[in-house]
Amino acid sequence: MSRIRPHIRGSRLAKVGLSVTAAGLLAAALSPTAGADDSPTRATALENAASVLADRAASLGLTAAQGTTVRDVVVDADGTQHVRYDRTYRHLPVLGGDFVVHLAKDGTYRGASRATEGALSLSSITPKVSAPKAADLAATALRAANVGETLKRLTSKPQLVVDALHGTPKLAWRTDAVAQDSLGNPVARTVLTDARTGAKIDAWDSIETASGDGKSLYGGTVPLETTQSGSTYQLKDATRGGTYTGDAANKTDLCVLTVCLSRAPATVFTDADNHWGTGAATDRSTVAVDAQYGTDVTWDYYEDVHGRKGIAGDGKGSFNRVHYGNAYNNAFWDDSCFCMTYGDGDGTQLGPLVSLDVAGHEMTHGVTSKTAALTYSGESGGLNEATSDIFGTLVEFHAGNTSDPGDYLIGEKIVRSGLGRDALRYMDKPSKDGVSVDCWSTTTADLDVHYSSGVGNHFAYLLAEGSGAKTVNGVGYNSPTCNGSSVDGIGRDKLGAIWYRALTVYMTSSTKYAGARTATLNAARDLYGADSAERSAVAAAWSAVNVG
Repeated sequence: MSRIRPHIRGSRLAKVGLSVTAAGLLAAALSPTAGADDSPTRATALENAASVLADRAASLGLTAAQGTTVRDVVVDADGTQHVRYDRTYRHLPVLGGDFVVHLAKDGTYRGASRATEGALSLSSITPKVSAPKAADLAATALRAANVGETLKRLTSKPQLVVDALHGTPKLAWRTDAVAQDSLGNPVARTVLTDARTGAKIDAWDSIETASGDGKSLYGGTVPLETTQSGSTYQLKDATRGGTYTGDAANKTDLCVLTVCLSRAPATVFTDADNHWGTGAATDRSTVAVDAQYGTDVTWDYYEDVHGRKGIAGDGKGSFNRVHYGNAYNNAFWDDSCFCMTYGDGDGTQLGPLVSLDVAGHEMTHGVTSKTAALTYSGESGGLNEATSDIFGTLVEFHAGNTSDPGDYLIGEKIVRSGLGRDALRYMDKPSKDGVSVDCWSTTTADLDVHYSSGVGNHFAYLLAEGSGAKTVNGVGYNSPTCNGSSVDGIGRDKLGAIWYRALTVYMTSSTKYAGARTATLNAARDLYGADSAERSAVAAAWSAVNVG
C-alpha cells in the first residue's frame, strides 16, 4: 500500500473526452484480446515460456534450488509474448527475484528483463536471528517512525525471505508491523532485517496511498450504474466487475500480512430512489458517490485506453470503503482486501479524500501490484508513487468532467486552507510543494517515496506537455529542465501508452530511474519505432530530469 500523504511541516503527517485516441487504440491493440485469430493464447504463451525456462535455466540464473510462479502474461497483437515470473529459493520468496521472459510469435526466445542479475545461492536458510527478535526490531522501527504517538494494538509478524534487492543475496526477515495511532487510525511499516546479523536492511511504509445518478462532493451530478435489490438499490456496478462502495462506519482495520485481526466494515450503501447523495459532506452517501464514480472512470480509462478490464486485468471488480477512521487524512489501496479505502480528512488540512485523481492513484497501485510490483522503497518506491500520480492524472483528463477538469495538480480538490498550498503535489515543478525533487541525483533514493516520485512526475509532464510556460484547462504551468534544455511534448495519450507498456512489459520490482528510462525507451520503440520522434522525446525528457 502507499500513502498519498501531504507534507505538513510540524505535523505527524509530515511522515506521511471519452474518445479513444490513436495512441490509445495502439495501446489497446497490444492487449491480449486484440489481433488475428492465430495469435498465441495465454495458454500457448505459458507453454512457450515454460519451454524456454527449461532450455535457458542457467542464463536466467535458475537452479534446482529455485522455483518459479507466473504473475502475469501479456500477448501483443503481433503475437509477441511476455510472461512475468516470481521466484523462490528453497521455497522461500525471493525479493528481487522476479523476471519477464520475452518471446516471439513462434515461441522463440527474444530476451528477458530481470529485477536482479546476480547468482542466487545461500550457504544456509537457517536464521541466526529468531523470529521474535525480528518482530521486536520491526515494532521498534514502527515506533521510531511515529515519534510522539502512543501506538495501540501493535503487532508484527516476520516472514523468512531471500533478499536479492540489496546487493549480495542474503537471508532476511521481512516483518510487517501494524498498529493504531491515538485516533484509532492505522499505521504500518515493513522492515527488512538481516536474518544472520539482525542489521536493518531497509524499511518502508506498508499502507499504499496518495485518495442511477449521484450528487457528488467534487464532480457535480454524475451517472452511476447500480443494482436493484427488492425495493431498494445498492451502490454496486455489475457492468464493471461488481465494484461497490460501502460505509466503514468510522472504524479501522488491524491486519498482519493477509491475516486481519479485525476489519472495518464495508456495508454497501443503499438508496430508495436511485438518486444518491446531496452534494454535501454531511450526507454520508455523498462521498460514496465520489468514490464509486472515481472507480467507474478509472475502470473505463484502463479499459478504453489500454484494453485492461479491471485492476488485475481479469474483469473482476474491487470495492471502496468510505468514512474510514476518525478525521483520517489519508486514502490507500490494500492488496489483502483488493479494495480502496478513503478517510474523511480533518477538515482543516484535507477534506474527504475521494477526488478523481486520488481514486485513479489508488486503483493504479493495484495495477502496479499485479504487474511490475515496484518495491515500495528507494527509487523503485518513487516510481511506484509516480506511476499512480501519472495515471491518476490521466484518469482525471479522460473523465472529461467539467466540475473537475483534468490538470497536473495532485489532490487539488481535497486540500483545505490549513494545508497552506493549493495541491498535494505538482507535476510540472514538483519542488513547489517544498519537499519533492525536480531532478534526479545520487541522494534521490534516500527520500520518502512521495518526494522521490517528483523525478518521474516531472519526466511525465515534460513528455506530455514540454518545458516552459503553458496553460492547460485554465491552469498555468511553467516547467523547468534540469539540464537547461528545451523539451517538446508529445501529448498525454502517448505518455500513457508508453508508461503503461513500460510498466506491464519491462519494469520489474527493482526498477530504478535509470531502468525506467530503458523501459520507456523500449516501450516507445515497440509502439512508434526505433527511430521515431516519440522515442527521441522520451530520451530528451529523461535527460531533462538528469536521468541519462
